[in-house]
Amino acid sequence: MSEVSKMSSQPIKLSEYRRAVFGYFFCQGICFASWASRIPTIKENLHLSEGQLGTMLLMLPMGQLFTMALSGKINTKYGSAKVITIVSILYALILVSISFATNVYMLAASLLLFGVAGNMASVAVNTQAVAVEKMYGKSIMTVFHGGWSLAGFFGALIGLLTINLHINTTYHFLIIFGLIIINTIWNVKYLVPKIEHASSAGKKVKFRPDSILIQLGIVGFFSMATEGAMFDWTGVYFKDVIKSPASLVILGYTSFMIMMATGRFLGGFLITKLGNRKVLMISGLLMFIGMMMSVLFPFVVTSTIGFMLVGLGVACCVPTVYSLAGTHPSIPPSMAIALVSSISFLGFLMGPPLIGYIAELSSLRWSFTLFSMFGLAMVVMMFVSSYFKKS
Repeated sequence: MSEVSKMSSQPIKLSEYRRAVFGYFFCQGICFASWASRIPTIKENLHLSEGQLGTMLLMLPMGQLFTMALSGKINTKYGSAKVITIVSILYALILVSISFATNVYMLAASLLLFGVAGNMASVAVNTQAVAVEKMYGKSIMTVFHGGWSLAGFFGALIGLLTINLHINTTYHFLIIFGLIIINTIWNVKYLVPKIEHASSAGKKVKFRPDSILIQLGIVGFFSMATEGAMFDWTGVYFKDVIKSPASLVILGYTSFMIMMATGRFLGGFLITKLGNRKVLMISGLLMFIGMMMSVLFPFVVTSTIGFMLVGLGVACCVPTVYSLAGTHPSIPPSMAIALVSSISFLGFLMGPPLIGYIAELSSLRWSFTLFSMFGLAMVVMMFVSSYFKKS
């Protein structure tokens, strides 16, 4: 507890640090989920075609990718506590600005900024999570990411409620902005102050990758490519391949999300018991088995079970690689996390369209078959990588 006491004039309980960081993860998740829940409404209001909407949706990941390196540097220079305090409010403000867009240019600009703010917030809150995890001396990163997943459910529910109550998008997003303000007032004093890294003390640190971070990024890429495919294509798979009733089309996505959230809340316990390498190995196997189950047995029950396994498989991957990146021996946590995020997020950006291109050339089942190889490749990495053998 002495480590915590030194960070503040008044001792703060570890549980308060943990609650604060969880709160910021939750708020970031509910902002993103709120935007996602209103995509159909915004599409209708602006009379966007499918192609125009696809281009607009690309603005958000472009904003995230363009500022990956910058996010690491800003967090290292000013401290993740200061950055997350400012950027979480900015993130919610940009969310509100999306509702005021009256043409594609305004929407594109808002979404690009939304991606920029989202990335800076993500690097900052993950840096905070690494610091709190070090205080606890055990794996709790997956629980924080579970907060983001949980927020996805609440964000979708709030979106559904506001739509059914005929509350317009602006008022909906202002409600979310109010929640972010309340969280900031309540939790800002429980954030970990500026975290000084031994390698950055008194000297300028260059942002450059090494083999450890590249390996972590590749694992993140495999996981996020699979995760992105599940987000965007499970409904299409149930509708076009399984030919399920319209009322069951959402089942694949829902089962995936529930098991991903569940896996994240259980992940810390499993990592403590089994270690990072074994958990990542099991995760890869679950991703492979789940995807192949849906391919070989394209029926409602078997595919639902398969997508549940995929949800469990991807649950711990990204939290684990972020946690490991944050303990890099020579690079500050925020810069290491930013680099791993850059590689990982390429998977999330490239995965969904790649599924579509492969399906166009062959079939959606072939797309899922090829994506199942990401899980298998992760298992192989755990066997051949000297870094993961040590971790």
